[in-house]
Amino acid sequence: MLGQDADWHRRLDLGRVARLKAKLLEYDCAAGLFYDPVNIRYATGTTNMQVYSLHNPCRYAFVAVEGPVILFEFSGCEFMADGRAAVDEVRIAQAWYHFAAGPRLMEFAQSWCAEIVDLMKTHGGGNRRLAIDKMDPTGTHLLEAANIEIVDGFEVAHMARLIKTPQEIDAVRQSIDVCQEGVRRMIAATKPGMTENAIWSILHQTNIELGGEWIETRLLNSGPRTNPWYQEASERVVEEGDMICVDTDLIGPHGYGADLSRSWTVGDKKPRGEQRRLYALAHEQVLRNWQLFMPGRSFFELADLAYRMPEKYKAFEQPAIAHGSGLCNEFPLLIHSDKIRAKGHDGILEPGMVICVESYAGAPGDPEGVKLEQQILITESGPELLSDMGFDEELLS
Repeated sequence: MLGQDADWHRRLDLGRVARLKAKLLEYDCAAGLFYDPVNIRYATGTTNMQVYSLHNPCRYAFVAVEGPVILFEFSGCEFMADGRAAVDEVRIAQAWYHFAAGPRLMEFAQSWCAEIVDLMKTHGGGNRRLAIDKMDPTGTHLLEAANIEIVDGFEVAHMARLIKTPQEIDAVRQSIDVCQEGVRRMIAATKPGMTENAIWSILHQTNIELGGEWIETRLLNSGPRTNPWYQEASERVVEEGDMICVDTDLIGPHGYGADLSRSWTVGDKKPRGEQRRLYALAHEQVLRNWQLFMPGRSFFELADLAYRMPEKYKAFEQPAIAHGSGLCNEFPLLIHSDKIRAKGHDGILEPGMVICVESYAGAPGDPEGVKLEQQILITESGPELLSDMGFDEELLS
C-alpha cells in the first residue's frame, strides 16, 4: 500500500466520502452519481483502468447522502473494491455507451435508468435532486423524463475536493517526493544527443517505479521549442547549451498530483546571460507570488497583488497565477488581474487548499523561455512550500 498502513487508507477513504456527502447535502441533493474516474476514486477509494475510463464510461459510483455508497464496477472486477472502507455495496456496471452497446444502446440505457431511479426512490426520502458529473445525452434525457432533477456534480465534487484531509496532504507530499526524484534524475541524465522524449521518459520510469500512475501532459521541450510555451516533448535532439523546460503534471502515488516546473541547461557550458535573465524573471515571479497565498485573502485581492512579468513578456506570460491541485489539477483557477473580473471569479483562500503557482518567462521572438512552478499548502498561518527541490544555482548566479 505504498508505505501506508490499512488504517491510514481507511481514514483517507472515509474522510473523503464524508466531505462529499456533506457537500451533496449542502447542495440539497439526495445523492450523487459519478462517472469521472477521479471523482469515483474520491468517493470510493477505488481505482480501475483510470485512463481508459476517462473516455469509456464503464464504471460509476452512486453516493446517497442518507444511505450507501454503491460502486458499479466493470464486469469481472468486483473484487477490486475488497477492503475499501467507503464502499458499502458493489454491483456490475450497466454498459450502455455505444462502444459496448452498439444498436442496443437505448435498451440498455433504459435498464440503467430504471436502476438509478429505484435507488433515488429508496434512498432519496422524496428528494429527486441528483448530482451528476458527466453523462451522455441519452442518460440525461431518460433521467429527466423520470422526473429526476440533475445538478452539476462536478461543482459539488470540486467543492468537496477543495479542502484536503490530513491523509490527502500525506499523499500529496509523497507524490511530490516521487516527482522531485524524477526531475533530479532527468537533470542528471541530460546530455547532448538525447531526444526530448528520451529525457522525458525518465520521469515516467521514476513515477511508475516508485508507485505513481500516469502523467497528464507532454510538457517537456528544449532550445527553440521552449518559446512559446506548451510545445510537447518530441524527437528533437538536444544540443550543448540548450535550455530544457518541464512541467511535470504528474499523477503519483495514491493518485495525487505533483505539478511543478523546472528548467535547466544541457551540458557543461556556462548558461548564457539571456538564459540567466529569463530564469531570474521566472524565479522572481514564482517566489513572490507563492508567498501571497494567505488564508482569508480573496481571489480578486490576490490577483491585484500578484507580481506580473515586465511588459515585453506579457504576451507569453502564463494567464494563470495559480491553480488548485489534488487528485489532478483542480478548482480553483486563479488568473491575472487584467482578466479575472471579466473571465474569472472571486473566492476566498482557505487552509487546506493545495495550490500550484505558475511562471513562464519568454518574449515573442526570443530564442528560448523558462518555466518554473511551485506547489504549496495553505495553512492557518500562511503558505507552506511543498515542492522543496532547489532551483538551478548557476542560472540564478
